[in-house]
Amino acid sequence: MEIEKIDNWGLPLKKPFIIAGPCSVETPEQLDKTVAQLVSYGIKIIRGGVWKPRTRPNHFEGVGEIALPWIKEVKEKYSVQFAIEVAKPYHIDKALEFGIDMFWIGARSTANPFTVQDIANALRGVDVPVWVKNPVNPDIGLWVGALERIHQAGVRKLGAIHRGFSNFNDRVYRNSPTWQIPLEFMTQYPDIPMLNDPSHISGKRELIASVSQMALDLNFDGLIIESHIDPVNAWSDSAQQLSPMALSDLIRILQPRTIAIDDPFLKSQLEIIREHIDEVDRELLEVLGRRMKLVEKAGEYKKHNNVAIFQIERWKEVFETRPDWAKALQVNPEFVKELFKLVHSESIRKQEQIMKDKLRENVGDQ
Repeated sequence: MEIEKIDNWGLPLKKPFIIAGPCSVETPEQLDKTVAQLVSYGIKIIRGGVWKPRTRPNHFEGVGEIALPWIKEVKEKYSVQFAIEVAKPYHIDKALEFGIDMFWIGARSTANPFTVQDIANALRGVDVPVWVKNPVNPDIGLWVGALERIHQAGVRKLGAIHRGFSNFNDRVYRNSPTWQIPLEFMTQYPDIPMLNDPSHISGKRELIASVSQMALDLNFDGLIIESHIDPVNAWSDSAQQLSPMALSDLIRILQPRTIAIDDPFLKSQLEIIREHIDEVDRELLEVLGRRMKLVEKAGEYKKHNNVAIFQIERWKEVFETRPDWAKALQVNPEFVKELFKLVHSESIRKQEQIMKDKLRENVGDQ
């Protein structure tokens, strides 16, 4: 995809790039007070929900288009740009009528190609930046596909937003960050700017700082953060919003990272460390190869003795002992659990193949 560089979007750029504002635009007074404080702390691009698609009915779903004149007023009063979520062509038409500067497509919309195509069709000939959030499920194809549909409509000011993924097993985050997916996206499409949404990942204020810093450590271009003049009494997502002052404190302590290393000594030291990592990776793969050879031997034994592939007691033993071994070696046991789930899946696949070969042999003998 040919994307126009963010430097040419006509935006007030300073890394990290920050978009901030309330989850929902509630009243003219709430919006004005929030924007006034955000501007006093240097925020130039405001976000605010006008239409709020909710998981279940009978929850606050935004005040709707009556908020657009309020937004137009604060834009003119405080000389800010404004971003809102759009989910259908009507939203785009009304937002453009009131001079909204940029749009984002929400996670639920991204997951539905029909919805994205309708939005793309409505964006033809429109020259505004469009950000696309990742889909609720961890599917990089849907994410890329949504951007491609918008791109094919002629939009060149395109960006992506990582807001985490639904995961009912996650007891820490509202939406699991699953960092490897946005990193894979950034690897494939390095020219598409990537923002992180620590508010929706965290689900609670106390996690926003650590998620934000991780995003900067991973070289994200910036953050889109929810900020409300009175977070505790916000009409939606009150637990994950920061006051403008708290947001200012957060931005002050964040540490953007550099990509290039100019110091020859530091660069040489890093190269040495990377060479050691390469050596260890080769050793890891050699050990993994040996393990899979043993798995094949076990599969052959099971085949010749008519033993079931999956042995629940053996799997429980592996799953319970390996994290303990990891802890003793100062390796994250949760990481090891996930690693051995993958190893176990591949082991089952290999043994299934051995059993299928046996079945084909038996059929051939008949």
